[in-house]
Amino acid sequence: MMTSPSASHWRGPRWALSLLLAGLGMLGPFAIDTYLPAFTAIGTSLAATPVQMQQTLSSYLLAFAVMNLFHGALSDSFGRRPVVLVGLSAFALASVGCALAESIGALVFWRAVQGLAAGAGMVVSRAIIRDLHAPAEAQRVMSQVTIFFGVAPAIAPVLGGLMLGPLGWRSIFWLLAGIAATLALANARLLPETLAASARQSFHPGHLLRGYAQLVRNPRFLALVVASGVPFNGMFLYVLSAPAWLGGLLRLEPTQFFWFFITSVAGIMAGAWLSGRLAGRMPPRRQVRWGFLVVGAASVVNLLLNAVLEPHAAWAIVPVAVYSFGWSLLTPVVTLLVLEQAPERRGMASSVHSSIGSGANALVAGVLAPLVMHSALALALASFALMAAGLLAWSWVKRQVTA
Repeated sequence: MMTSPSASHWRGPRWALSLLLAGLGMLGPFAIDTYLPAFTAIGTSLAATPVQMQQTLSSYLLAFAVMNLFHGALSDSFGRRPVVLVGLSAFALASVGCALAESIGALVFWRAVQGLAAGAGMVVSRAIIRDLHAPAEAQRVMSQVTIFFGVAPAIAPVLGGLMLGPLGWRSIFWLLAGIAATLALANARLLPETLAASARQSFHPGHLLRGYAQLVRNPRFLALVVASGVPFNGMFLYVLSAPAWLGGLLRLEPTQFFWFFITSVAGIMAGAWLSGRLAGRMPPRRQVRWGFLVVGAASVVNLLLNAVLEPHAAWAIVPVAVYSFGWSLLTPVVTLLVLEQAPERRGMASSVHSSIGSGANALVAGVLAPLVMHSALALALASFALMAAGLLAWSWVKRQVTA
């Protein structure tokens, strides 16, 4: 065990570490949101059907989910820094491949490679936070990371839309390559190695398989993963459905989509700020309960409004923003509870957590979103069901975790 790891490994201000780790965590979502406004333009340029264009998203998310199983285990064995730096470098190269793609098949391939690399930062950054800090301080840092992280979904589609017109869709992937390269350089210089050599795990296949088996056989771990990961999709569903929902149902112009992203991100940032303020002041179970009360109320209101009113931007965006607030209020707490289920294998626990969540994201993107995106009521029902799944999981596990 390390003594006062925060003092010995990171001597800068907490916000600077949070910003560095948020950059690692935001890269994966940023790679989704930035190119969404370019769907039509890419499809026209590469003669791709809407189904083929959806595959550029599904392949990314599926690869992200699969590789997330290994990022954390690799960091438990070889250290946090090498996994982060290799992941960022691979993402930069894959982004160049996307920018140079001349067919939809090539784009789908390079998007999958992006997905394989993108999760390294997100998975390992969570383990780094817990390596460095005790639970209450880790919650504050996790919340601060979420605040910075929340800026990405607001900026990404707006930036992608602004670049699309004058520079074309390929410029979006050049931008992603540049961001990844910049992050790689920054982390090579600044990121500390937070896992002591004495704490590293064997990378022997048998040892790894036993570790994975222990986690997936632990019902408390799985329930916490569902409680933290599945409700996110109640919000993410609307992001994935943005072109059909905002443009088709709410009749907004693409230049007006930013209203949805700004209000949702404001909710995420406000919830994360409050979560950090409550760290050490409110018992974790109570904070999660309040978070689920907010997302539950937002889901019910959203469902009722869509059942009785015609879709309209004046009211339809608000419940999703409130839902985002509730989700970010509870998720830093539940994420840390997930890691506490395997303190000697935090990287692996973060990997399995991210992989299951990303697998759910991929299913929502590839199966659920196309089924419901053209109906406001169907979207609301699907969002409510995803929230309810997380709430049921939390209701079962809450008495088994630290109060």
